[in-house]
Amino acid sequence: MSAVLAGNQLTKTYGSTTALAGVDIEVHGRESLAIMGPSGSGKSTLLHTLAGIIRPDGGQVLLRGERIDNLGEERLSALRRKRFGFVFQFGQLLPELPAEENVALPLMLEGMPRRKAVKQARRWFEPLGLDGLELRRPGQLSGGQAQRVAIARALVIEPDVVFADEPTGALDQTTGTEVIRLLTTVTRDQGASLVMVTHDADVAAHCDRILQVRDGRIGVHSPYTSA
Repeated sequence: MSAVLAGNQLTKTYGSTTALAGVDIEVHGRESLAIMGPSGSGKSTLLHTLAGIIRPDGGQVLLRGERIDNLGEERLSALRRKRFGFVFQFGQLLPELPAEENVALPLMLEGMPRRKAVKQARRWFEPLGLDGLELRRPGQLSGGQAQRVAIARALVIEPDVVFADEPTGALDQTTGTEVIRLLTTVTRDQGASLVMVTHDADVAAHCDRILQVRDGRIGVHSPYTSA
């Protein structure tokens, strides 16, 4: 199976600290991959390197076989906007915008007229259990609702890969379970791959594979074995 996203011999250092020490990784189509490891293990650096946010000191990042880590900043920024979706721990929604405009924002940033972008964004509200919340601002949403809006924003561009950095870290266990089930299911249904950093083994168990990172190196690749 060909990889949608791959990192080959990725290295990254910060002063005397080695964050990535020759990491090889492949992410396949419609796959969900959880990256786990202790604090300082390099897991977040790995995610940010694959997402084109951090440039590796060595090695290559390939998206559908094409190298992206050596792109100029303008082209790399455009790629992140058009082909990658992002879900963060605290959602990072714009507080002054209603939910529907938060979801539509990536489309409007690419030049789509507001009315058309909002119409496209609204299609995500019912499937994500947000029907009726289109005009609420982030401060009027629960934590779980806000993360569902963030998921909709990540998927509205129909990305190749969704990157999630501790997407349930600010939620209680019940809400977190609901959000991760939704995130893994909807990304797969949309044909996207999911790469997620989490410290929670129960959250990671919802993914197809679990990758352990320690001292900048990959340990065990574990299949999802939960009943």
